Amino acid sequence: MKIAVVGAGWAGLAAAFEAHLHGHRVTVYESGHRLGGRARSVFSPKLNSELDNGQHILLAAYTRTLDLMRRLGLDTEKLLYPMPLTIASADGNFSLRVPERIGPLAVPSALLLARGMSTLDKLRLVASMAALASKKWSIAPNVDTHCDHHAGQPAIQGPTVAQWLQHGKQSQRMVRYFWEPLCLAALNTPIDRACAQLFANVLRDSLGAGPEACRVLIPRVDLSTLWPEHLPPEISIARGHTVRQIVHGDAVHVDQDTFDAVIIATNAPSAGRLLEGLPSVSGADAYIQQIQAFQSLPIATLTLDLTKIWDMPEPMLMLTDSPDRAQFGQWLFHCNTFLSTPLGTSRVNVVISHARDLSRWTVRQIVEGVITQIKDQTSRYAPMPSVRAFELITEKRATFAAVPGLQRPKNTTPWKNVFVAGDWTDTDYPAVLEGAVRSGISAARQLSQGWSCDN
Repeated sequence: MKIAVVGAGWAGLAAAFEAHLHGHRVTVYESGHRLGGRARSVFSPKLNSELDNGQHILLAAYTRTLDLMRRLGLDTEKLLYPMPLTIASADGNFSLRVPERIGPLAVPSALLLARGMSTLDKLRLVASMAALASKKWSIAPNVDTHCDHHAGQPAIQGPTVAQWLQHGKQSQRMVRYFWEPLCLAALNTPIDRACAQLFANVLRDSLGAGPEACRVLIPRVDLSTLWPEHLPPEISIARGHTVRQIVHGDAVHVDQDTFDAVIIATNAPSAGRLLEGLPSVSGADAYIQQIQAFQSLPIATLTLDLTKIWDMPEPMLMLTDSPDRAQFGQWLFHCNTFLSTPLGTSRVNVVISHARDLSRWTVRQIVEGVITQIKDQTSRYAPMPSVRAFELITEKRATFAAVPGLQRPKNTTPWKNVFVAGDWTDTDYPAVLEGAVRSGISAARQLSQGWSCDN
């Protein structure tokens, strides 16, 4: 078949590679000039270097992503910096590290050695995880779903993470130092709105799958170089080409070219606009309404270039945020650990997963607030050197609000030979890199299976 893929994010490129492996001729259309979509590299004139448009991490549980990289002939051990899952606060008040190579005792051992948790907190955490595992990681439907909703917000269907934690009698300290950061990192949605079942799926494939699965893997190269720029040359990629309309009939027309099928792998709003232009068929309105129901959320990453080497003891530390003081940082990464940085300097990345409130502050206020936040919470270490330069990157549609009751579309659409792919499709995961890759592979396989059945 002759296949068009619209969008060169991780979902679109995974779909293109999978379709290529099935013997199809593939053309990818990408409006930008760098591959990777919302996980790509950009050039920063301020820092005179390539930066990722957001600090991303992978887990060893991301089996499809790692397998795709290996099938491309890439050495994952050289490209990814491995470290045990560690949730350590910068101020030293909390620390939990999942040790490696001790099998099923890894998580109990992590709890036994954790700092900042009372014995009761540890017992309740174990009880909540054990209860989830015994129910095959399915959240009980009888969890009390009563809560106060934000003014103007529609009522949320089903249990939120906050309600599930309340049901498990988790203390405020554990919520603040463990559950809330974990939920924001995984779902990029506050716990009072985040879907408990989706969070349980993440726990199932990380903490619930043993120490190997929850190992953190941090890219040693920029995200575009990691694997998106390594697709086989037989896959044609039209960069700087925005697809504004798809015409569907006996064949699929993308701009001036004709294809047997198309995979739309853009963000959800763009996919909805392209599908709205197709002829009306049975089920089309309901399908488009599913896509239009997504609420996009921003994620910001602040990169600070320091004048001197900073001896930060961990590659990744958790920050306690105070948005009312413009202290928005939630995770602090020491880039010298896993990236090449200018000689004699240090570079740190600060991730702001919940970035909707940034618009109320100036860039200067945000940068000064986060610098103060880092200095205050890392005061037990050597003082952080002065900042030479900075870059604040906000990806406005980085993710979607992972709320309960959200109906996510399948890869197949009501239109024959039109498919969609993206982390927003029904992947069983939140908006993470692995979900995007899985969605792209699934879309390409369903396309190929449908073609085989028709022929």
